[in-house]
Amino acid sequence: MAVQLGTYPEATHLIAHLSDTHLLHGGAPLGGAADTVLALEQAAGQVARLGPAVDAIVVTGDVADLGEPDAYRRARAVLEPVAAAAGARLVWVMGNHDERDPFRAGLLDQAPAGDAPVNHVTEVRGLRLIALDSSAPGYHHGALERETLEWLDAQLADEAPRGTVIALHHAPIPTPIALMDVLELRRQHELADIVRDRDVRLILGGHLHYVTNGSFAGIPVAVAGATAYTMDVSAPARALVGVDGGRSFNLVHLVDGQVVTSVVPVGAHAQVAGFGPEFLDEIESLSPEERVERFSRKREV
Repeated sequence: MAVQLGTYPEATHLIAHLSDTHLLHGGAPLGGAADTVLALEQAAGQVARLGPAVDAIVVTGDVADLGEPDAYRRARAVLEPVAAAAGARLVWVMGNHDERDPFRAGLLDQAPAGDAPVNHVTEVRGLRLIALDSSAPGYHHGALERETLEWLDAQLADEAPRGTVIALHHAPIPTPIALMDVLELRRQHELADIVRDRDVRLILGGHLHYVTNGSFAGIPVAVAGATAYTMDVSAPARALVGVDGGRSFNLVHLVDGQVVTSVVPVGAHAQVAGFGPEFLDEIESLSPEERVERFSRKREV
């Protein structure tokens, strides 16, 4: 266990949160330009560097762009080895571009079930991860069917030892991007009535293709940026602009009493600053007073 150097203890759980991979059959580029397979492979390689520290890899929907079986096979082939090497759980969440039966077969090894929502629970060392299907078959907006809401209410009836994280595609927070409000989650008040004052510590979402955070029913909400492409929030008003860049995923650290999300840029970037493991080793070998004197005090150059 690492030596505690500051106020907060080591995180109890680490989640790698990816979203909106939008893979196509045969690994074809999205829109003829965006190499979504390469982007996912790069993100997976960066998650792999974390090794066994990762407890779960959560992918919040739009795994495939057209719901094609080959797209699901490719996503699984990239992320399953990373999860297996880390001993982490791999949690797949339905998105509006996904198709339920191909999703079930390709990612969950489940039999066809038609239009029944794809909801499931994963437990990781006392932390409950609930994957909610917010897709509305045939549409791009989000909806939580009565069956899903009743199922969620039943799941939350008993508290989990380390609390609950809910993951769904359509994040229940506002967006400033044109037309995205039309594609938001419908009847959010029904979800609020169920999750309020329960043991839900965090809600994870996707769909928006940019990193953002908010709160819902008193619960923090963290939306991961897409690995496929990024929406430019600085675009002119009432314009939708997706760019081939700015890809990222989130790391979620759960500390006792808190959750912290961090953005990881996808890709190989030039290093301009940093310290190696020997730096931390040196800090840990010193007393608190020596640490302040050696590493915290400003010095004249």
